[in-house]
Amino acid sequence: MDTYDAIVVGARCAGSATAMLLARAGLDVLLVDRADPTRDTLSTHALMRGGVLQLQRWGLLDAIRAAGTPPIHRTTFRYGASYDPDVEIVEMREPLYAPRRTVLDTVLLDAARRAGATVRIGVDVTDLLRSGNRVTGIDARVRGGGPLRASAPLTVGADGVRSAVARLAGARTVRRGRAAGAIVYGYFAVPATGSGYEWSYVPGASAGVIPTNDGLACVWAGVPAASFHRDTEALFGGVLDRVGVRVGPQRERLRGFPGVPAVLRETRGPGWALVGDAGFFKDPLTAHGITDALRDAELLARSVVSGEDRSGARDRLSRMLFSVAEEIAGYRWDLPELRALLLAESAVMRAEVSLLRGLDAPAAVAA
Repeated sequence: MDTYDAIVVGARCAGSATAMLLARAGLDVLLVDRADPTRDTLSTHALMRGGVLQLQRWGLLDAIRAAGTPPIHRTTFRYGASYDPDVEIVEMREPLYAPRRTVLDTVLLDAARRAGATVRIGVDVTDLLRSGNRVTGIDARVRGGGPLRASAPLTVGADGVRSAVARLAGARTVRRGRAAGAIVYGYFAVPATGSGYEWSYVPGASAGVIPTNDGLACVWAGVPAASFHRDTEALFGGVLDRVGVRVGPQRERLRGFPGVPAVLRETRGPGWALVGDAGFFKDPLTAHGITDALRDAELLARSVVSGEDRSGARDRLSRMLFSVAEEIAGYRWDLPELRALLLAESAVMRAEVSLLRGLDAPAAVAA
């Protein structure tokens, strides 16, 4: 049985970022995933200010730009029916980015490898090793091979909302949402309207345009989960007609997400911790999942390296966003109420950026 300082289960953005930061701090890290983490996955992949800030601080933003990810200089909000919307345009002093997950997750995984993390793909974690009530490692099977056992003082679950680590460790659910939004999305040629984020809302529906790599835009249509149906073409087209979004030629098939209620779990226990959607899954309508994953990766890594528990900051920001995200995802709002909810979400983002800007940048975890 191999021994490490930390084992990270799940090698997408949350797990690779955590493994990278721990390895940069000098820890011997094992990073495992059951599937190829560089393949495409369901994601709106829009980065908010905190996510861009993290990639910049870690020295990875240049790689995102080099992959052809376009800068986002403005966000357009449209409220109301397509024939008479109320339009608000927000210009940004510093650009945002929305890399496809094939780009973002690959950049982070490569950075984890360069930092010295051992990466094993095709590893299915079946149980956690324990000493008393403390988690001491993983019991797994390797695809096409045999069993794998590895021990470490810390096992990190970065394996999504249905986290095996959370389930096996007995992580307590702090709060569970009731509302959920469904999304249908596809990739289209970037529309002539430009290269900014576009969010459009009418009562009971929403849509967005997110410019990304390869001259494409991720175009999504959202409805309450109860309104989701398998005819994604009809659902998608109907929402876009209602909100007045015009798209270029379609380049990839539509994909649907029927919706999952939000879940907020405790972040740490004896020998284990959670990051990303494993710790806090919120509705994709917030477009905040990746940004939170990168934030929580650093808060956890700093806690491990310094011995100072920073989970309080994560809990405070997560609780602030939870209630707002729950109301937005429920689609029970009228447009004035929605504007107030989006302002509340923006306040959480400002608090998050303030926290990240206030972090020290010792050589151990800085680029």
